[in-house]
Amino acid sequence: MIVELRRYTLRAGRRDELIDLFDREFVETQEELGMAVLGQFRDLDRPDQFVWLRGFADMPSRRTALTAFYTGPVWAEHGPAANATMLDSDNVLLLREIVAVPVPDRSTANPDSVLYATIWYGSGPFPDPAHSSTDTLAVLKTEYSANNFPRLPVREQEHALVWLTRSPLPAEPPAGVITTENLRLSPTHRSRLH
Repeated sequence: MIVELRRYTLRAGRRDELIDLFDREFVETQEELGMAVLGQFRDLDRPDQFVWLRGFADMPSRRTALTAFYTGPVWAEHGPAANATMLDSDNVLLLREIVAVPVPDRSTANPDSVLYATIWYGSGPFPDPAHSSTDTLAVLKTEYSANNFPRLPVREQEHALVWLTRSPLPAEPPAGVITTENLRLSPTHRSRLH
């Protein structure tokens, strides 16, 4: 699976407005076009940041689904309102799953849970990790294919390894890690990952 880790910086005080719009209008409408809306989150340490994960079977289906959605009627109607809440929507990592992202039923969502995203950035591509803990929800690393939907930029030339876990990652960074980012994420009530 190809996964986008999307981090939006929003105008002050408008995160819940975007979350309400997103959860109401952009979940099923993307999934009907073949995308997997895996999780939507409030960043607990950055009050004006919205984080979400979107999955695709492969790169060709990514291009097809994104083209259909962003030229379709739902985005035409609700996209301007979503964009009005944002200062920046270009902080996006294009990733490939190593440890599969689970896709639980939304009816079991626990909005009181906290997930952790640890992002290691390195000087070159990372090897696949040798193991993952029972706390691990997913492990993803940079997908090096060219962005086949340039209307939505992604951060290119990044070498990233991303761990999604239920508790802070206990593993030490592997050799070659230059910087680490840690996110504490609170799922929205419609998030599949929780």
